Amino acid sequence: MNIIELHDFSAPELDVYARLTEAQLLNRHNLKEGLFIAESPKVIDRALNAGCVPVSILVETSHIRGESLEVIQRCGDIPVYTAAFDVLTQLTGYQLTRGMLCAMRRPELPAVEQVCQNARRIAVLEDVMNPTNLGAIFRSAAALGMDAVLLTPACSNPLYRRSARVSMGTVFQVPWTYLGENWISELRDMGFKTCAMALKDDSYSVDDPALREVEKLAIVLGTEGDGLAAKTIADCDYTVKIPMYHGVDSLNVAAASAVAFWELRPR
Repeated sequence: MNIIELHDFSAPELDVYARLTEAQLLNRHNLKEGLFIAESPKVIDRALNAGCVPVSILVETSHIRGESLEVIQRCGDIPVYTAAFDVLTQLTGYQLTRGMLCAMRRPELPAVEQVCQNARRIAVLEDVMNPTNLGAIFRSAAALGMDAVLLTPACSNPLYRRSARVSMGTVFQVPWTYLGENWISELRDMGFKTCAMALKDDSYSVDDPALREVEKLAIVLGTEGDGLAAKTIADCDYTVKIPMYHGVDSLNVAAASAVAFWELRPR
């Protein structure tokens, strides 16, 4: 292992962990050179399983021989930067989850057709911007039978550090990619029916047996607060709602996704 103890916190090698923003890591002008940060041994392990290429590791000294050891050994001879807990907290600005970060190359995104091949249930996210919500949706998608996740361009990136951490690394297990402009037509051409999750009186209930019988279904969820755009609702094949009680008017999009994925999972 190529262990390097930290002394100079201004070293450019540490910019990726402490000073670059998520937008800078993404590197939209040259996506092939983009990076992301995976946090915690479990998330890093799942990223490695998905074929992501590690660049360097930042780990607490006390964790280097613990549960992080197997992950470090999988990464070959890349630099492994290490320091004590209080030093790393000062450097990163917060406590590391299980004491470990890994900078990795961003994988090339597949085409929509590739992601949807052989899929029966997919989640479509329209302008979901909160990284925590996005990560929670991915975790539910993985656990509750979704074969893929598709995102509109305004969505937060699933590889943002918080999203990947909240998802428990399932962003590396569920196939995903970004959609083009005419995505409803594109999904129809691939044989999918689309259901817009929206609270309208003329909606199907989410537990309607007819929906479970649809062979290929895309479950469409909207942005925080405003929900789906009116045009999206109008263009979808079905409008579906989760019945509410006690005067509650809606659920957080991550909570709604879990209910919808469970009820509409393939039978």
